[in-house]
Amino acid sequence: MTNDHVAGTDRSSGNVPPSQMSLGLFAQMAGHHVAGWRHPDAQAGGENFELIRHVARTAERGTFDLFFLADGLTTGADAHPSTVARLEPLVLLSALAMVTTHIGLAATASTTYGEPFHTARVFASLDHISGGRAAWNAVTTSYARSAANFTRGEHPAHDERYAIAEEYLDIVRGLWDSFEDGAVVKDKAANVYVDPARLHTLNHTGRYFSVKGPLNVSRPPQGHPVIIQAGSSEPGQDLAARTADVVFTAQQTFEEGREFYRSVKGRMARYGRDPSSLHIMPGVCPVIGRTEEEARALYAQLQGWIDPAAALALLSDRLGHDVSGYPLDEPLPDLPQSDQLRSRAKLLTDLARREGLTLRDLYYLVAGARGHRIVWGTPEQVADALEEWFTGGAADGFNIMPPFFPGQFDDFVDLVVPILRRRGLFRQHYEGTTPREHLGLARPENRFVKATAST
Repeated sequence: MTNDHVAGTDRSSGNVPPSQMSLGLFAQMAGHHVAGWRHPDAQAGGENFELIRHVARTAERGTFDLFFLADGLTTGADAHPSTVARLEPLVLLSALAMVTTHIGLAATASTTYGEPFHTARVFASLDHISGGRAAWNAVTTSYARSAANFTRGEHPAHDERYAIAEEYLDIVRGLWDSFEDGAVVKDKAANVYVDPARLHTLNHTGRYFSVKGPLNVSRPPQGHPVIIQAGSSEPGQDLAARTADVVFTAQQTFEEGREFYRSVKGRMARYGRDPSSLHIMPGVCPVIGRTEEEARALYAQLQGWIDPAAALALLSDRLGHDVSGYPLDEPLPDLPQSDQLRSRAKLLTDLARREGLTLRDLYYLVAGARGHRIVWGTPEQVADALEEWFTGGAADGFNIMPPFFPGQFDDFVDLVVPILRRRGLFRQHYEGTTPREHLGLARPENRFVKATAST
């Protein structure tokens, strides 16, 4: 694959582009393809710790930046196989911290159905337990049905969820700064365990939250665990530009990827941030074969196992509207804007209009990777596809979404990663021990120390 898009591309709005891509593993343990678990070589199960441990160690063997666990607050028999039953991610990552040494450990936690103090505490604790490897995917929780599991009344509207998230993130980061570095002195002779001058109370009172602090966990080894965002709507992009270290996104075409990349990076100056301090990592589902024919046959096999009812339910979920009553072999109908997954609904609608897809075409595509880009081919062809986006300014790296585990991820690590290394696009070995070091991110300055220094 040629890099026709490289010339003239300004990757980071005037900043020096990263020389090597970042890679994260999106660990949906029944596989990202809705029928992936049906493959004879698949070992499905979100509660299968032996499988999860193997996959995490494989990702670390491949020197991945992040091992990422998504999460949700509802389930049902019609849910995606990877989301029907799964372990609580912070508990699981704490266990994985004991069997890994370098890879970043990332998990989703909701800013709509959670409390800032609790979130700050659990991620600070994971950062300590893992030796500084925690990362938080801060999500606003799109699905209104989640409200039924929490005593919160009605599900907030889309833009209000992002307003809540803005305040929530500010509180969590402030709580992580409660202890200055070295505040726990443990001076036996002076009978001083903690230096009170270096312990700070947040005293936050805002529109949505009132949190006094300080946090009862000392400052995380990374200063702040890495913050990940996944929203692609206008409020989501603004939130990412102000607060995120990593953005997970779904883009189908190079042009869309580059447009999104420039849009998010272009917002960062208004918040006083260097665009190189944010890594944009689109999701990619690679279907790998030793030959192109083998990869094509595997993808066709997976598509052939799709249950149409399940695929249609998944599409309805992503569009935010039940489309089961519409003719399958006609174009996607005009639907009102969803307040659920707004950016994903727009991505799929635009794709259907651009490609002239029927409803049936669209649900088959969504069943493969829920709207993320699917790349099938030989290891070289998969590497080519990643290289094009990376060198062309559409991505800083990728969130890898195997169609099933462990075989397809083993193939990515054993066959694709060596190609990326030979091309100088990916690291040969870890040079640090934390995701901040892997991603080249600075350790955040403590806000209370900074405030004192500026007075």
